[in-house]
Amino acid sequence: MQPPQLTPEDRARALAKAAASRKRRAEVKAQVKSGNVSLLQVFELGKSDDAVAKMRVFELLESISGVGKVRARSVMERLNISPTRRVKGLGAKQIPALLAEFANPTLTTRGKLVVLSGPGGVGKSTVAKELRKHSNFHVSVSVTTRTPRHNEHEGIDYFFVSNDEFESRKEAGDFLEWAEFAGAKYATPKKQVEAALARGENVLLEIDIAGAEQVRKVSAEAILVFLEPPSWEELVSRLEARGTDSEERRAERLALAQEELAHAPNFDHRIVNHSVTQVLAELVSLAS
Repeated sequence: MQPPQLTPEDRARALAKAAASRKRRAEVKAQVKSGNVSLLQVFELGKSDDAVAKMRVFELLESISGVGKVRARSVMERLNISPTRRVKGLGAKQIPALLAEFANPTLTTRGKLVVLSGPGGVGKSTVAKELRKHSNFHVSVSVTTRTPRHNEHEGIDYFFVSNDEFESRKEAGDFLEWAEFAGAKYATPKKQVEAALARGENVLLEIDIAGAEQVRKVSAEAILVFLEPPSWEELVSRLEARGTDSEERRAERLALAQEELAHAPNFDHRIVNHSVTQVLAELVSLAS
């Protein structure tokens, strides 16, 4: 069956109508973002305004002040709303669920997501431990299949799980990012991060470079920070001073560190670790 042939006039009218619809949706989203129009009002508009009715729910949610792509996507997944669903296609139970989700105005004050990465031995873990003392920062605890070291504690340093549990959770989409290093797997739990951001807490992810690159792909709101050593000699000294690594393992870490340092230009910010106090001040400033 051949599609209908449009005259130049028909085509011009169709293009004009499409442009007007895009403009109308942009206006409504701007009003939602400014707080002048509520979700309920948008849903009511969708009953009579065709342009609003055809607005994607995802675009509507991310236009709410303080709600980014990650939270909008997370809410839709939890409420079983298709990523392609439009306002006019929302079910009788989905509309009340969305209104309840965004009823509390305090939820619009969203925290900042800061991703700290850099070569092994640069001091990321030390910075993360000190940052836990900052009242408005939630430091995400990673999941790992690695065996705990003698000075590590469950739920504080890592969540230690079996390989089977890790794979099961990965398949279920529980992780914001994951990576494999030195025979062990590491991941960031998605729900804990999203919950903290929704509460208005700033979140720090202390992860490797591969993980940081994964987060960039799924979160437009993430602020990627690369922690650099004062010098190569200083980094070598720190790695060689580690008492938990064999000589062969230290050599592997040095080789990897050289590769990791080359990724620094791909990050939003670069901080040289002259002192923990100075790094903390810069991270807090980025999230303010």
